[in-house]
Amino acid sequence: MAPGEGQGLQAVVLDVDGTLVDSERDGHRVAFNRAFEEAGLEDRWDVELYGELLAVTGGDRRLNAYFEQRGMAEDERRELAGRLHARKTEIFTAMAREGEITPRPGVGELLDELEAADVRLSVATTGSRAWVRPLLDRLFGLERFETIVTSEEAPERKPDPSAHRMALENLGLPASAAPAVEDSLNGLQAAMAAGLACVVVVNDYTREQGFDGADLVLDGFGRPDDPVAVLADPHHLDPPGRLDVETLRRLVIRGGSSG
Repeated sequence: MAPGEGQGLQAVVLDVDGTLVDSERDGHRVAFNRAFEEAGLEDRWDVELYGELLAVTGGDRRLNAYFEQRGMAEDERRELAGRLHARKTEIFTAMAREGEITPRPGVGELLDELEAADVRLSVATTGSRAWVRPLLDRLFGLERFETIVTSEEAPERKPDPSAHRMALENLGLPASAAPAVEDSLNGLQAAMAAGLACVVVVNDYTREQGFDGADLVLDGFGRPDDPVAVLADPHHLDPPGRLDVETLRRLVIRGGSSG
């Protein structure tokens, strides 16, 4: 028997961008625009355009795709995208350290509940270590997360499953013991490809995406005094208007996508 097998809920593998923090619209987008301005470029990404660009995972790839759409030559756009992304990461890291990025409502309560139940916390993100670790440290405390997989450790972007697989390997657990929490179709597909059951907690940018195969879809994390809508519940987990430990335990018992 593999370590953790048959022991129920042992850990949760968490995404960061758009999941633990609603960082895309008012975080990354703002940082990209500040980088454009510093570089003397007229480009600005408004809320609607940035939502379309999120179909491309990874900031450097997103910049490349954007400049390619504008007809920029490959050598030029690669150099520019690399330079802008490096500066954007510095700007976003400063925003994280200075408290401009905040947790999504209900995240703190869920993490506290998981810790109280001795459920191990893990992160699998396509974000870069340079900003992920400072952000997690300021908002939640790095010591709470047993393993943090970023784009440096798993450079293939979601929907590639390598980040989730590495998180499981670091935890020493089978997929059946550690469901994922994601916010997007790319994240869901990555988790499913790694064999993890997956809860999707949508945000404003991902709400209209299709989530076929998700084990539970919620319109937010929710709080006891501020419940959210259940958008899909194929296993009849019956969450109490929020994501809680008991719902995750029921998901593991019933198998979910990993079954």
